[in-house]
Amino acid sequence: MSYTQQLEELLTKSVIPDLDERLDEIFEEIADNKEASEDAKEEIEELREFKADLKDVLDDIASGDIDEDECKELIDDITEAQKGNDEDFGFVEED
Repeated sequence: MSYTQQLEELLTKSVIPDLDERLDEIFEEIADNKEASEDAKEEIEELREFKADLKDVLDDIASGDIDEDECKELIDDITEAQKGNDEDFGFVEED
């Protein structure tokens, strides 16, 4: 399996579903508390932005605009982040 296929599978079967699950948890907490804390609002925004970035990566995979080296690097970053339960997966926040 190519790194491109591995990355696509990792994103669609693990990372994005995990983000969706965390978003659901936050929304449940908000529903239980009847209001959203600033931390919850910030986390929702960060997760949504991160998910959009991941969907852009999937679009790049679909269009062939990402090479095997980039895919391997992303796989390594995601795998390392998952081991450490780091939520940014090696992505650098852009200003």
